[in-house]
Amino acid sequence: MTYDLNDRTAVVTGAASGIGAEIALVLARSGAKVALLARRADRLAELAEKIVAEGGQALAVSADVTGDLTEAVEIIHTAFGRVDLVVNNAGVMLANPITEGRDDEWHRMIDTNVKGLLNVTKAFTEDLVEAGANGTADLVNISSVGAHLAFPNYGVYTATKAAVTHLSTNLRTEFGPLGVRVTNVEPGLVATELGDHMDNPDVDAHLEAWREQVPPLSPADIGDVIGFATSRPKQVNLRQLIVLPTVQV
Repeated sequence: MTYDLNDRTAVVTGAASGIGAEIALVLARSGAKVALLARRADRLAELAEKIVAEGGQALAVSADVTGDLTEAVEIIHTAFGRVDLVVNNAGVMLANPITEGRDDEWHRMIDTNVKGLLNVTKAFTEDLVEAGANGTADLVNISSVGAHLAFPNYGVYTATKAAVTHLSTNLRTEFGPLGVRVTNVEPGLVATELGDHMDNPDVDAHLEAWREQVPPLSPADIGDVIGFATSRPKQVNLRQLIVLPTVQV
């Protein structure tokens, strides 16, 4: 489905694949200019070409959300002007028992899932506040239903997502009065490559078995939810959205 996002300018992080790519497609098909932000330049270029071929507007910007975003912001401003819709989607999921002591994985998840989200939010706060004072502005954070639940071996990942959910609640108290909507989205099981970078065969097997028992959502399902949420009238903030496969409990 498409929505009315004409005259909106969006940034989507983690746009190289999965949920981020589908969010970008929905926003572009709905009339928004979309800056695609991720590390994999080749994937971004392919997605941008697809969007342009469909008649949309897209800009591929290769950048690491944990690093200096000054140049990325300048590129986006030069091409599209002020941003009024930011989707913090970039994330990493690495699962192992805490007893394994994999602090390499812990740091990577904390750096991307929490610090990266803060870094992107900081980079576009001025844009969002200015947009919110004159029209509609959206900050969308992609968390996880794991923010509320316990999953063995996923303790650090779910902790980072709990941080995202709690941060979204507090950001709303600051951004809401400035006219910026904050939406926290918590997907359940989704068919993406998020779990493809794990290196524990037992954990991998458990995830695969779970996917067989619970048919997962598609990334497009989440993209559709974001399109709907950000196209509501300015005075409507869908602040907390939990999106699960019907059979997931």
